[in-house]
Amino acid sequence: MSIQSGEAASYDVRAIQDKWRAVWDELRPFDADGTDVGRERRYALTMFPYPSGDLHMGHGEVFALHDVLARYWRLKGYDVLNPIGWDSFGLPAENAAIKRNENPATFTYDNIETQAESIRRYGVSFDWTRRLHTSDPEYYRWTQWLFLRMFERGLAYRKASYVNWCPNDQTVLANEQVVQGMCERCGAVVTKRELTQWYFKITDYAQRLLDDMEQLEGRWPERVLTMQRNWIGRSEGAFVDFAVEGRESPVRVFTTRPDTLFGVTFFVVAPDSRIAAELVTDEQRGAFDAYLERTKQATEIERQSTERPKTGVFLGVHATNPATGEQVPIYAADYVLADYGTGAVMAVPGQDQRDWDFAKAHDLPIIRTVEPSEGFDGDAFTGAGPAINSANEEVSLDGLEIEAAKSAIIDWLEQRGTGERTINFRLRDWLLSRQRYWGCPIPIVHCPSCGEVAVPDDQLPVELPYLTGADLAPKGTSPLAAATDWVETTCPQCGADARRDTDTMDTFVDSSWYYLRYCSPGTTDAPFSPEDVKHWMPVDMYVGGVEHAILHLLYSRFFTKALHDMGLVDFTEPFTALMNQGQVINQGKAMSKSLGNGIDLGEQIEAFGVDAVRLTLVFAGPPEDDIDWADVSPAGASKFLQRAWRVSHEVASEPGTDATAGDVALRRTTHKTVAECEHLYDSKRFNVVVARVMELVNATRKTIDSGAGAADPAVREAAEVTAILLSTVAPYVAEEMWAELGHGPSVSQQAWPTVDPSLLVDDTVTCVVQVKGKVRGKLEVSPSISDKELEALALAEPNVARHLEGAEIRKVIVRAPKLVNVVI
Repeated sequence: MSIQSGEAASYDVRAIQDKWRAVWDELRPFDADGTDVGRERRYALTMFPYPSGDLHMGHGEVFALHDVLARYWRLKGYDVLNPIGWDSFGLPAENAAIKRNENPATFTYDNIETQAESIRRYGVSFDWTRRLHTSDPEYYRWTQWLFLRMFERGLAYRKASYVNWCPNDQTVLANEQVVQGMCERCGAVVTKRELTQWYFKITDYAQRLLDDMEQLEGRWPERVLTMQRNWIGRSEGAFVDFAVEGRESPVRVFTTRPDTLFGVTFFVVAPDSRIAAELVTDEQRGAFDAYLERTKQATEIERQSTERPKTGVFLGVHATNPATGEQVPIYAADYVLADYGTGAVMAVPGQDQRDWDFAKAHDLPIIRTVEPSEGFDGDAFTGAGPAINSANEEVSLDGLEIEAAKSAIIDWLEQRGTGERTINFRLRDWLLSRQRYWGCPIPIVHCPSCGEVAVPDDQLPVELPYLTGADLAPKGTSPLAAATDWVETTCPQCGADARRDTDTMDTFVDSSWYYLRYCSPGTTDAPFSPEDVKHWMPVDMYVGGVEHAILHLLYSRFFTKALHDMGLVDFTEPFTALMNQGQVINQGKAMSKSLGNGIDLGEQIEAFGVDAVRLTLVFAGPPEDDIDWADVSPAGASKFLQRAWRVSHEVASEPGTDATAGDVALRRTTHKTVAECEHLYDSKRFNVVVARVMELVNATRKTIDSGAGAADPAVREAAEVTAILLSTVAPYVAEEMWAELGHGPSVSQQAWPTVDPSLLVDDTVTCVVQVKGKVRGKLEVSPSISDKELEALALAEPNVARHLEGAEIRKVIVRAPKLVNVVI
């Protein structure tokens, strides 16, 4: 395929792609060295691709943007680590294997090879010597090893609880994997189910996850930091103990508003909490069980909706309000969630609208404890004001504003031993076990005598048995449970008959540490080499979609902090900087088969070539903006690349020609372009870099077509700079230009162009002359002109002089060298 423009010279896109791929394969210019300790390093990382099929437009965008930065850093002289691998466990491969009656590895590794070939064709400057796949036993051996280090420290534990259950994928989900009440992967409505599951104790790190965001301010997008802060959800308040009739120990609740304690007129527990099952009386058991079953059918979004009628069932018992001594009824109500606080809530209908609605629906008393603002005639008052109706014989809050009232009531509760100050987090522990096959096996043996026993390190990896087709079909329990020969084993401690754990790990475990393995992928006696990790880490720039703002990024941050506490790494944040790219859409909408607006990356590459597609994606706008393919022009990008190549093709001077004798105007443009692009790369304004290169090509063409022409040394200098700058965006044509200019490969290994500071200073600047606030003249003057000289020139300018005829000059304001303002 040749790019043509009338009778002008052209180049064959496929030919140069094949040519330079072969050269790169031989030279391996992108392999990270890591041996020169005196050379400054950079770690460029793009989020793991998942091998569900060939590359799509989203891949095309993220790889193009990521590669611009990696290639720029190499030009700047850094030793760059830019690895590639695949997040290769997961449900899509397992579901495909069920349909095809094969093992998931077949689907997975076929797709990996397809993607690998497409990535190589796309010209991304990855170091292929560090390639890894999370489904390789030599990788998941170390995932299991890290799990066991967590287990030893109490950070991995197993407990029974109500969990999120996806009825379609037949597996549990972490809270983070439930979006608007639906499975984030398949979109099925999530229900609740009681199971014994494995968890990582991420809540132990909640405060550190918040505090360490200070390291990321200004380096991560603010919206990502906000999303993480909101998900962690730090709340300051108090625990309050309520004595319950017939129960030896009190029920503890968390509240952010202990100042409203005098307004508690009833007590609410989540139907699916353990406390509800413990409190309900035999007489109310039937009604409660029926209500619990209805609750399980509702999503958390539905349960918390303010528009939903407030339903509940009396549990047959009462609690004592510690402030008033009053007996208040205890209800199970679905607007309370089991995993927030203790699953129990003190209801204050006067100050909470949901409690107000419940009180009205169940004919319960309402006591206001905050004086409403003047003119308020609504239901629950949630604003600020002085406390009212809040006093007993020992303490009075009446008249105190909210914060003072909070402090006073907590002091009183702590003195009486019925409450304490505390901090609560919305963040829940990470539920990591999954009831599916294609994942990392959990390296635990269950022994009737010894309990949960870790598989010894020297017996890792615990490899998956070979299952196919119907054996993989979801049954509500892991398919591994039916693999008898695999499940049945002996206890590592006592030697008695035991059973392997049949769940596999959430794939987010695999991707929570892969960036460390990239530093030393060949290490066989540890998950990574501490020396290599110290050399390369933390990651200097992480590029990927904002859809991972909570899940992957939060988990990776947790893993890093846990490994830091184990002494395995010397940093606490894995990713120094983060760049989120926008989406590639079409005709104003996300691409989908139903809308018929999908764009195939492979087809675009076949039609226009890799360079044109990459250039189009980078030039479309800032990295974080969405790209509407209907509004961009890969054909236009092709034409520009043709023009750039023709410039190099026409250069008539020899390599090494002294540029100082060349056209000064063009040299000034060239050096200004280099200086500005350096700043633009560093600020991630890659689209403006492309615009500046286009301007440089136009200026070079103008010089070629006039004056000294293609033999002008300034033309060679400009063409060489163009090739170097273009190599970050359009690597194939850049290599071809570099060869046309008489240089050996690879342009990607060249040094960043040196800028002559004298060429950054303009010979003249434009001075605007205003008369009575209106522009009446423009002068080209020296940047060093004095105020007196500039005033004289301005007043003598013919058009200015004409507008001053017959007028009295009151004042001349001079701001040399750019402005003269004449006041008349």
